[in-house]
Amino acid sequence: MAFIKKQPEKVIEQCERKRERNCASFELQLSDPNPTARRWAARDLADCLDSSAALVAQLLREQNSSVREIILTTLTKLGDEVAVAGLVNCLRSEDAALRNEAIEAMKMLPDEVAPIMSQLLQDTDSDVRIFAVNVLESLQHEQVEEWLNEVIEHDAHVNVCATAVDLLGEVGTSYSWEALENLKARFPDEPYISFASDLALKRIRGS
Repeated sequence: MAFIKKQPEKVIEQCERKRERNCASFELQLSDPNPTARRWAARDLADCLDSSAALVAQLLREQNSSVREIILTTLTKLGDEVAVAGLVNCLRSEDAALRNEAIEAMKMLPDEVAPIMSQLLQDTDSDVRIFAVNVLESLQHEQVEEWLNEVIEHDAHVNVCATAVDLLGEVGTSYSWEALENLKARFPDEPYISFASDLALKRIRGS
């Protein structure tokens, strides 16, 4: 006897899309037990300018990776202060996957993240400062090298400086020369700092 393969998700999508279509109903649908409904809601909320708070709240509790992906995409499209603040809050999460997803989302918002970057790089949590440097890795912004120099000149945590000097090895110019030399003097007993700084200086010298 042949079995007929069910197609529940398609049916669910059709049913969910028949619901009243407005921003308030989309926000309510973010809490729907069915992930397909939540995905549609997160996608539709891209057209709702005041939906960032609801999206961030759902992001922090969402366990379905495909729904989280859509929520993050919508937040980057909205790109308002609430969305950016929500992504920053994710950097403090115990969920490593969520932290990494937030970092990738923030990389897509250079103009929106730039005004708070100095604040992030001075956060009291060294892990958040490291994550902020990770954001800089792909942040297409003219101040990236300046921010990295501030880190290696002033941050007291060796791991934060190590993360920053690694990135300077890729993007640094002669502008960073003095800061890199000073970094080695700041951490004379840290072999990796010396190695990474020399590597960055060598690349700058040869460029």
